[in-house]
Amino acid sequence: MKLHELKETRAAKIGEMKKLVNDAEAAGRDLNEAEAKRFGEIKAEANKLEERIARVEALDEMERRADAEPLAAHEMQRELRSYSLANAISGALSGRMTGREAEISQELTRGREERSGFANGIRLAVPSEILLGGERRDGQTVGSDPAGGYLVPTTLAAVAGRINRPAMKVEGMGATVMRGLSGDVELPNMLTSGAAHWIGENSDTTRSAVTFGKVNMTPRTVSGEYRMSRRLTLQSGTAVENILRGDIGQLLAQALDLAAIAGIGASNQPLGLLNTAGIGEVTASAALSDTAADLIAALELDDITGTAAFLTNPTVMKAVRKLKDGQGHTMPVSEIFHNVRTEVTTQVPASLGAGSNKSALIYGLWSELVVGYWSAVDILLNPYHPDVASNGGVLLHAFLDADVVVRHPEAFAYAEV
Repeated sequence: MKLHELKETRAAKIGEMKKLVNDAEAAGRDLNEAEAKRFGEIKAEANKLEERIARVEALDEMERRADAEPLAAHEMQRELRSYSLANAISGALSGRMTGREAEISQELTRGREERSGFANGIRLAVPSEILLGGERRDGQTVGSDPAGGYLVPTTLAAVAGRINRPAMKVEGMGATVMRGLSGDVELPNMLTSGAAHWIGENSDTTRSAVTFGKVNMTPRTVSGEYRMSRRLTLQSGTAVENILRGDIGQLLAQALDLAAIAGIGASNQPLGLLNTAGIGEVTASAALSDTAADLIAALELDDITGTAAFLTNPTVMKAVRKLKDGQGHTMPVSEIFHNVRTEVTTQVPASLGAGSNKSALIYGLWSELVVGYWSAVDILLNPYHPDVASNGGVLLHAFLDADVVVRHPEAFAYAEV
């Protein structure tokens, strides 16, 4: 019998015991011999159910701990400080990956099925914090000098990385992050509460109902691919490190961030915030400050409380920074948004509305946006592909399984401005 069935049976036993007592009290007497006997029998059955429930709950807790990530968050962070992607890739290619990189890869792949197609290459699991945790500004240089420069060791200097990248904002806005997921995930929500009633002495209260719902998350895969030369992998561990951390990791993170904001829920994409049913749209006013006030009020009128923030794009902020008061003085941005935190990224669309020329101004309680990760960043190193097999290079494929969902759509509102 399942846990919920055991609890339901126990509740029925308790209800039967209550009925015996209530019936006797209603008749102005104590339990008779037959009723007392039956009460004792039911009590014994309820006690046995309690013991079974305790055993099942204990087993469930042990299984939950066994399935949990082996390393606690602070332990994983300590391990990552000395983690080297270059060493991991070099070791994976040579078949002799050792040390911390080998241990972390084994931990991340333990209990997970092999990705289809990975038999044709070399698999390496990399913590998502390594690739998605922030941009590295270093670059890579592989030089040549036929006149004798090959005889002189070349030192890799820090080279400026790409600067024209969309800012990643969703997790930084306070989105709820769930890592180490397995299987589809259901997030139950309370949709409506009951009601309280004032009653007189010895009066019965009025029963009210509570309704529940749920939102589902399922893993969706985003990937990227690079071709790396033999010389690059042999000559420069730093270059490999920077390629992964500074570029391909950014590509995956940006794709996930964009999907969280405006994913269409089709073509293998998650369903993003702006396309989620139930997100309130507020009609834009002529003044941006009025639009911001209306967005704030939209949540307040629905009793949505908590730390909320605005998210928009540079097109909107360009207009905001040009606003002037009656004396021609530039108005502070904080006043336009009523001293509420405001973030900017080109990931917020600027092609909304009938004329495809409106930008989104989003306001919400960002903790109600959930980002789920089913995997580390899986790296497939394929030195056997015809494009690289003859020249000693390697194709690097990166895969990330993740999804996003808005848990309570009423916690967000947006306007087209």
